[in-house]
Amino acid sequence: MNYRHAFHAGNFADVFKHIILARCLEHLKAKPTPFRVIDTHAGIGRYDLSGVRAERTGEWRAGIGRLLEASLPDGIKALIQPYLDAIQATRAVHGPNFYPGSPEIARFLTRGEDRLILIEKHPEDRATLARNMAFDGRAKIIEIDAWVGLNAFVPPKERRGLVLIDPPFEEPEEFDHLLNSFSQAYRKWPTGIYALWYPLKDLSAVANFTWSLRDVQIPKMLKIEFRTKSPTRVPSLFGCGMIVINPPWRLSEELSLILPVLSDLLALDEGAGWSCEWLTESVVASF
Repeated sequence: MNYRHAFHAGNFADVFKHIILARCLEHLKAKPTPFRVIDTHAGIGRYDLSGVRAERTGEWRAGIGRLLEASLPDGIKALIQPYLDAIQATRAVHGPNFYPGSPEIARFLTRGEDRLILIEKHPEDRATLARNMAFDGRAKIIEIDAWVGLNAFVPPKERRGLVLIDPPFEEPEEFDHLLNSFSQAYRKWPTGIYALWYPLKDLSAVANFTWSLRDVQIPKMLKIEFRTKSPTRVPSLFGCGMIVINPPWRLSEELSLILPVLSDLLALDEGAGWSCEWLTESVVASF
């Protein structure tokens, strides 16, 4: 596996993914009972945006760089404040150029009674993640294939929680791996929240994945997509999406407020836009 997230940390896809993650965690905390977060592709936990890898691509400048410099409407800022708080807390400890990955965001936004399972297959990254999380006994770091780990750790004993699945999509079969492994996990734990991230490069692959998910016959599936530019003839990343299984009941409403503002802020050309669609119902919002 060659993918290293440090090259892409803080880019538009991270902003999109982590805002949704933060909103889901805030809703989970609305109930007093504990829950568990399972991150199948955890990475190293936090990233130095002034480091060699992040500076080589500079992707963060068109993502979190723009967001942190923007003046947001009060209502939108309130909705994404937990995410912003996680960034500020990371920088307060580690320096002004750091950005929290999903493990650090989940660690910051969960409570003392909640637990985290962080899966990372890359040996060097797993070791770094273990060092970064060593002070928090709630986090269990696992070096194992993500698809094996996903099914090994569901259902959690709390019977409440969220599974974040965001593969690197280096392999042509990644959508198939995602579909098959998620389907197995869902059969074992149909009441959990699952957040399935994917890139927007090959629209036919996304369409096939979406239709295959419909065949699993899941009652509640929310498909959210975010584009920063127009597609090109040669496949390249122009946006990303996330399908949330069993989403919190107000998530669709919240994202329909957040995404128009975020789309305007992170747009690279006139092809930028967003959509929020129930795959199992007839409600669609988009631009």
